[in-house]
Amino acid sequence: AAATGYDAVLCLGDLVGYGASPGDVLDRITAISPVGLIRGNHDKVCAGLEPATSFNEVARRAVEWTKTTLTPAQMATLTALPRGPQRITDQLEICHGAPFNEDHYVFDRHDAGRAMSSATARICLFGHTHLPAVFSTPEHPVERTGSDHENEFRLPGEGAVLVNVGSVGQPRDGDPRAAYGVLDLDRLTLQLRRVRYDVAGAQTAIRAAGLPEWLAKRLGSGE
Repeated sequence: AAATGYDAVLCLGDLVGYGASPGDVLDRITAISPVGLIRGNHDKVCAGLEPATSFNEVARRAVEWTKTTLTPAQMATLTALPRGPQRITDQLEICHGAPFNEDHYVFDRHDAGRAMSSATARICLFGHTHLPAVFSTPEHPVERTGSDHENEFRLPGEGAVLVNVGSVGQPRDGDPRAAYGVLDLDRLTLQLRRVRYDVAGAQTAIRAAGLPEWLAKRLGSGE
């Protein structure tokens, strides 16, 4: 994103939990000083704030490994991550799952409707699903301004908007490239961007750490 420029960083949680470099991720996030930063479900379980009872075996193993590799200072950073939703401006807020429940998955219009009606700001950014998605109301629709490959949108001047820009670390939409977004609140534009990274290197690190093989394999196919 630095190549095209940005004013501020927002991070919607799940900094740790699957990859082999959780400490580096925490240090990097701290270094770029996000104006909005909240915890995800993997963050709070890794920090010991909640048990891993809802996690599958792969996720539980990754959590236990993560706990052993973080320094006390990094664990303190993880534990201190605030719970969402978090208000950023008069028209923007962020959450991990949904404004009404940080662990709720928003996959369809029904869930999106519940999320938009519970949001306190007109535009709400969410994560958790690892899938890019843009929801709006029929009365005030989002307009696609780019091609299917460019993924550029113009947001309405009125009405609720709910946006997930996808996942940097573990996208699950069949595209292995890291996903992020650029939101312009003055022009009301949104770009959903993808960037290639060293997938093979990340897979090698996961295997070397002794983490479950599936965590390495899924990176290659964006699952």
